Formats: sequence, C-alpha cells, structure tokens
Amino acid sequence: MIPFSERPYIFINSAMSADGKLSTFERKQVKISGKADFDRVDTLRAGTDAIMVGIGTVLADNPSLTVKSEQRRLERTAAGKEENPIRVIVDSNARTPIDADIFKKGKGRKIIVVSESAQKEKTAALSKMPDTKIIVAGSDRVNLEEMAVLLKKEGINRLMVEGGATLNYGLISVGLVDELMIFVGNLIIGGKTAPTFADGDGFSEGQIRRLTLESAEKIEDGILLTWKMKSE
Repeated sequence: MIPFSERPYIFINSAMSADGKLSTFERKQVKISGKADFDRVDTLRAGTDAIMVGIGTVLADNPSLTVKSEQRRLERTAAGKEENPIRVIVDSNARTPIDADIFKKGKGRKIIVVSESAQKEKTAALSKMPDTKIIVAGSDRVNLEEMAVLLKKEGINRLMVEGGATLNYGLISVGLVDELMIFVGNLIIGGKTAPTFADGDGFSEGQIRRLTLESAEKIEDGILLTWKMKSE
C-alpha cells in the first residue's frame, strides 16, 4: 500500500438510488438528488485540487466537472487557484472524445491518464487539446497506484472522485480511498445490469472492505452517508 505522504487524500462522492444503483440499465444519467445536494457537491468541488472520473462516465454522461457557482470560482481565484480544479480522466485506451465537454466548458487544466497500450495517435490528439496533459501509468490498463503517485507530483493533494462504478471499485480494491460520501435518494431503479456503486470483480468474503460511519444527514428526501475506510 502506498504511504499517504506519496499520494493525494482521495474521497469518492456519489449519489445512488435506495437500491444502490447509479443509473438505469441503459446507463443513462438519472437525477437522484435535488438542488440542495447539487449545491453541496459544488462546494466540495470548489474545495478540491482535482476531480476525477473514469472514461465510462465521460462517454455516458459527458460531464464538464466544473464549479458552477460564480462566487466559489471567484473565491478560488482570489486564493491564487484556477477557477476550476484539475479535471482528471482515467482512460486506459485514450477513448476520450476531443469534443468532450471538459475541453469546451470551463477554464483549467486537464489530465488524461492512459496506459502504455493506448494508441499513440489518440494520445497525441488528446495532448494537443488546450491545457491538457497526458500521463502514462500501467501497461495494458491504468495502474491506479502508480497514477496516484504521479498525481501527487502534479500538486494534487486532495482528489475528489465522481465515478463511475468500475473506477470506484478499482480505487477501493487497492486501498486508495480514504472517505466515501454517498447520497441515497428516494427512488428505486432496479435491473440486474444497472451499475451499482462499486462494480468490477467483487470481493470474496475474506476481502470485504469495512467502513466507519462518520455521519448521516437528511437532505431533502434522501440521506447523505459519510464513511471513512477502515485501515487494513
């Protein structure tokens, strides 16, 4: 396990249905929380060094990953920061579209993390996008532990993860997650193929990760659960 001093503090913020789904079986974005939770998330974004998602989230939802509040952007610039945190995409095969919203909406740096197996033409095209840096970590797929060390060297000390399910599982499985903030909404989505909070291969009974509940807060018609990961 990587020493904490060599990687960012990493927390996952997510919203899921009461039955643990992130979206429908069509993998289309569903509005799970309301205005109050959106404002909470914007506050979290404004207070981080970087926001990270996996390529699946980019292809399905095309998020901009920007700070929405003008006041919060002004507060960031007044503190000597860029308007928006660095936007990081974990993209083993360099599939990020060059017309993705992260390139079109909001000022600030972008980092695309690819593997050595990514097509050179695709990585070259992405590297030409404004304020964009390509980081290579891992051979066939992104090595998340190596990536974390490299992101720390980029000046990222506090990293917010906004999914998706595969990235969540991957980070948790290698011990890179410190905290979870999960908003549970008042809806049932269902579907055995609908993405859950943590997909991937899954843990055996002996590998199950344990959490410590820090707080439970009612927000509108849902509940925000804040957990800390227990030490291995």
